[in-house]
Amino acid sequence: MQDKLEAFGRLLQIMDELRAQCPWDRKQTFQSLRNLTIEETYELADAILEEDLPGIREEIGDLLLHAVFYAKIGEEQGAFNIADALNGICDKLIQRHPHIYGDISVQDEEEVKRNWEQIKLKEGKKSVLAGVPKSLPAMVKAYRMQEKTAQVGFEWEHTEQVWEKVQEEIAEFHEAVEQNAPPEKKEEEFGDILFSLVNYARFHQIDPETALERVNAKFKRRFEYIETHARDQLTHLSLEEMDALWNQAKQLESQPNHSPDGK
Repeated sequence: MQDKLEAFGRLLQIMDELRAQCPWDRKQTFQSLRNLTIEETYELADAILEEDLPGIREEIGDLLLHAVFYAKIGEEQGAFNIADALNGICDKLIQRHPHIYGDISVQDEEEVKRNWEQIKLKEGKKSVLAGVPKSLPAMVKAYRMQEKTAQVGFEWEHTEQVWEKVQEEIAEFHEAVEQNAPPEKKEEEFGDILFSLVNYARFHQIDPETALERVNAKFKRRFEYIETHARDQLTHLSLEEMDALWNQAKQLESQPNHSPDGK
């Protein structure tokens, strides 16, 4: 524990020094750091998806730096400091885990999540959806909203019902297309399909954001294989020729000793 406290203290000291002495660090505000923080968060997400442990360690450090940076700015403005932020999250964790720090008993993680949402409402949250950030990517937001409303009973009982909803939404979208509905109507119906598919994925314990990103990475690898083997003639290849190279890439990936980078 002591080495962890010393490391955190070292970061706080360096932050104080940078804020006082570095022109770039002195210039930063909450607003100027926001996009950088989003970028660092996605870099951590990439490292997690790739199971890159050294990368995860590095990106955790970058995010901790940002947290300390925000706390330093808050302290300068007389609003809060890092101790306030840390004590705040500690108090919240204790309050929302009465099965650990109180006399409540739970049977499984689902009951823990249900209790968590109920406690948040008692704390003054006006909606179970109040904690879902507006700026979340749409697919992640859909998953989180469905997950949260399920904790208060707004949930299908069976997986088959969810799949029936998917099929219903597909039929409605198809009808809108057949009737040449306005673009905004087709957009709405297509959105309903995506939302219902996210729900169906959740029922099968699939993270749709991760699933789609893995497919994105797979598509990128296979198309880059086509580009590499087209020998600067990509625009002259027929669709059949590109499809043949695609299938070659697909076969290579299925080989036991094949690595993602093609080595």
